[in-house]
Amino acid sequence: MSDHSAKKIILVSAVALVDPDGRILLAQRPEGKSMAGLWEFPGGKVEPGEAPEAALIRELREELGIDTEESCLAPLTFASHSYDDFHLLMPLFVCRKWEGTPRPQEGQTLAWARANRLRDYPMPAADIPLIPMLRDLL
Repeated sequence: MSDHSAKKIILVSAVALVDPDGRILLAQRPEGKSMAGLWEFPGGKVEPGEAPEAALIRELREELGIDTEESCLAPLTFASHSYDDFHLLMPLFVCRKWEGTPRPQEGQTLAWARANRLRDYPMPAADIPLIPMLRDLL
């Protein structure tokens, strides 16, 4: 595919959930999904007409069984990455306040990682440039 071809833009909202110890929650993509086995920040696809914050609140409830509010989501940075068949645009928020304990609801594996250890977890290409921003923050 040439650089001039129009690729579909996929908008995905992601969050760095930061616990009181300054660790960040990562989720491992389960078998059967694209990029299975890679670690990512929780979140998901933004539906048509849905705000990125609303998508995150919905995804956190569905994926992890936790609740948060828009006022608890602070925009940090974003990823813009071209994969073979689509272009990913992914705002990354930071959240330090939520209700409930994150538990895998969709068969994924969860891990709490320190910002300086995030590179120990293999991640999709779009997520890797976000790591230095989190290291600087925490």
